[in-house]
Amino acid sequence: MHRIFHRIEQIAGNVIMVQADGVAYGELAEVSSPKNSSLAQVIRLERGRVYLQVFGGGRGVATNAKIRFLGHGVRMHFSESLLGRIFTGGGLPRDKGPALADALIEVTGPPVNPVKRVVPSRMVRTGIPMIDIFNTLVESQKLPIFSSAGEPYNPLLARIAMQAEVDVIVLAGMGLKHDDYLFFRDILEEHGALSRAVLFIHTAADPTVECLLAPDIALAVAEAFALQGRRVLCLLTDMTNFCDALKEIANTMEQIPSTRGYPGDLYSQLASRYEKAVDFHGAGSMTVLAVTTMPGDDVTHPVPDNTGYITEGQFYLKDGRIEPFGSLSRLKQLVNDKTRKDHRTVMNVMIQLYAEAREAKEKQAMGFRMNAWDRKLLTYAALFEAEMMDLSVNLPLEAALDRGWSILARSFERRETAIPSALVEEFWPA
Repeated sequence: MHRIFHRIEQIAGNVIMVQADGVAYGELAEVSSPKNSSLAQVIRLERGRVYLQVFGGGRGVATNAKIRFLGHGVRMHFSESLLGRIFTGGGLPRDKGPALADALIEVTGPPVNPVKRVVPSRMVRTGIPMIDIFNTLVESQKLPIFSSAGEPYNPLLARIAMQAEVDVIVLAGMGLKHDDYLFFRDILEEHGALSRAVLFIHTAADPTVECLLAPDIALAVAEAFALQGRRVLCLLTDMTNFCDALKEIANTMEQIPSTRGYPGDLYSQLASRYEKAVDFHGAGSMTVLAVTTMPGDDVTHPVPDNTGYITEGQFYLKDGRIEPFGSLSRLKQLVNDKTRKDHRTVMNVMIQLYAEAREAKEKQAMGFRMNAWDRKLLTYAALFEAEMMDLSVNLPLEAALDRGWSILARSFERRETAIPSALVEEFWPA
């Protein structure tokens, strides 16, 4: 039986407060005024006071509005019909397709018990050499893309969505510009990837609460597909917008702020989402790849700082490239010995030589005399940046490894690379 209340005691922005009991955290309610109605969600319980975030905003809500608690939290339809569809951050159709109201699943729920998790053992191929060779993405991994404003992180995510060797792509966009939403929709449709994707898009013009719901709904749908035996890649962009929405609501609630105004539970809020990444025993897997923009390119900002303690590495996107020295995949060693026997050697040697090339560039910039080895390193760096680091490079792993050997052969003599003789004999280009 639904409980109905008729008096709102406080309205602060999009948050209303009523006196009620028997209400659960996260429960949905219907707020009905003479002129409009909207769903709301319980976001705080305090000694008989219930605070609700109104999806449609607090404007137009009267103090005598009717609040009807529905007895359940946020739910989302789940079936094969989701594939190819685009929804709002709150789970309503954005693509003018039919509403899906049956076969509902609960959106909120705990992550899988870590003790029961399967050790990751399979690579997710993306066709991007800087990922596949140097920081391999592994099924069930949770990885952020740390990026400054203006970097092409959304085009990078779109490429991964088009090329990743997975069964289902679930994308949650938070605070997207309308042009970014159209970009994702159009490029996935153009390349035939939309048919295996589900998009939950919150734009900057949509209600703040939908920014908080978008990743939860996306992760719940991704988990449901994974339980069916699918390999699922869940893409989240941008988690900094999600955290800013948390901050906005916390400030409205007059909570005591932590660093830079963010709520004190920022870490647990992020962890509860990232920890959804899992490889189910006897079923499929869910891999989470999320963009975290860094205001002012500051990696000590609370959002990337907290994220780094939760995730299993990170990709740094800088100057339009995935930076090899700042990026790290902590699980790559679980899979890169099963791809091709030269994979680890090529990875280690190329990064070591590129580090030496960086030092040679510094010598050149400071006007020091360059020797023959320095000039070889500079040649190598130019080839490596153009043919491997550039995000336009699109190669399967084996072809990318062959290109790595080609770059080494064009820059150095065989004996100069310190690669074991057996591998040189087998893979060094003729």
